[in-house]
Amino acid sequence: MLRTPRGGTEPGAAAAEGGAMSIGTVLNALRDEFPEVTISKIRFLESEGLVEPQRTPSGYRKFSLGDVERLGHVLRMQRDHYLPLKVIREHLDAMERGEAVPLPTVGRQRDGQAVPESSDAPPTTARIGRAELLAAAGIDERELKEWESYGLVAPLEDGVYDAEVVTVAALVSELGRFGIEPRHLRLMKAAADREAGLVDQVVAPLRRHRNPQTRAHAEARTKELAGLTVRLHAALVQTALGVRLP
Repeated sequence: MLRTPRGGTEPGAAAAEGGAMSIGTVLNALRDEFPEVTISKIRFLESEGLVEPQRTPSGYRKFSLGDVERLGHVLRMQRDHYLPLKVIREHLDAMERGEAVPLPTVGRQRDGQAVPESSDAPPTTARIGRAELLAAAGIDERELKEWESYGLVAPLEDGVYDAEVVTVAALVSELGRFGIEPRHLRLMKAAADREAGLVDQVVAPLRRHRNPQTRAHAEARTKELAGLTVRLHAALVQTALGVRLP
């Protein structure tokens, strides 16, 4: 069983005492630390081989405490160390083999220069290069150019990418398995931009404030609103389709 780098009770420990957990219970357990996590995200991590829950005869997922610990570790490595899923999987596999491997990092930068993990500098954008994005997402140059043409992914000013683009690319690929092409996803991108614009309107006065603490509060408020927006969007889609995810 993997141990997380933080002390204290693992998320979902109380819920696991009575046995295996449903994906909804896992979601609720993880949201205390990861408010942006969704059922789709957990399913995607499963599809990428980062967690392997048991299945009931009727096909429902049942997660153990070890599965929840592993999910928390994956999400924490994405959030705190800006690692693509391929690198995270390799790191976890090495840990399970009992190997003492240093935690790799991907491009946390300021003004084009790498920032050491021990730095006391304020958080900056997590970035990866074009070649790293292609390798992490498992796509080729032609596919990336097509996605860029539809605005699904876009490089930053210096030609590198926000590390979250890896997740976007993986989800675009997954949707492609069902015949949903990049051109079909322009509506989703437009909706996401509108939602982000709404959040930005709310927090903009805080970001412009002279008080550094108020500006820091703007960042926390942005994350909170982003989590709520994602949850509302998911609920609206499920309602529109008349489905309830297990």
